[in-house]
Amino acid sequence: MWESIWESLPFLLQGMTINVLLLLGIIAVGITAGLGVATLQIYGHWTLSGVAIGYAWFFRGVPELVLLMLVYFGLNQFGIRISPFLAAVAALGLRSSAYQSQIFRGAIQAVHPGQSLAAQSIGMTKLQMIFRVILPQALRFSIAPWSNEFTSVFKDTTLAYAIGVIEILRRARYLVARDFALTIPALVAVAVIFFVFVSAGNRGLQVLESKLYIPGFESKQVSRRA
Repeated sequence: MWESIWESLPFLLQGMTINVLLLLGIIAVGITAGLGVATLQIYGHWTLSGVAIGYAWFFRGVPELVLLMLVYFGLNQFGIRISPFLAAVAALGLRSSAYQSQIFRGAIQAVHPGQSLAAQSIGMTKLQMIFRVILPQALRFSIAPWSNEFTSVFKDTTLAYAIGVIEILRRARYLVARDFALTIPALVAVAVIFFVFVSAGNRGLQVLESKLYIPGFESKQVSRRA
């Protein structure tokens, strides 16, 4: 059985490329929308802030599988043809943006208020202050907590199986359909592949965080001195 799985490893890895593409699409949607929602929550008019808060609550409260079904079958029901891949990117991306918005919101609020005052004192507009001073620092602060969202999103790409995306889990299911005895070996292989990819991704984020580390600005510096 294990020899069969080893021989089928290229077949499974081809499916993993779809998971990686899903991850990239979901992360792109999540970061873009999440930053917008977080910025509106903090700096927007109270009406826009309320909409942003409601957005975050809604997409964090709806189960991911239900959201996938709503986007894929719902849009098709109204005559909007969308592929399972794009439906998965849209649904899981919106869900991720709601969680990422809270990560970015905390990171923005972690920027010292003196930074805003300094920006205003040299004549920066509010938008200039946000995009040139606050967000660059907030993005750096958010790397560590964002790694948890990266891990969660990567694993959630397997949910696209439910609407017909031929990713690694569906390919594993094809192996099981051919030989039921491969059920456990196929699932173990999927688990190991994900473990390797997720570990590599988290390691990359740790390296990035270390590269962007500025002495005196991080809580790590305090602990080092202590």
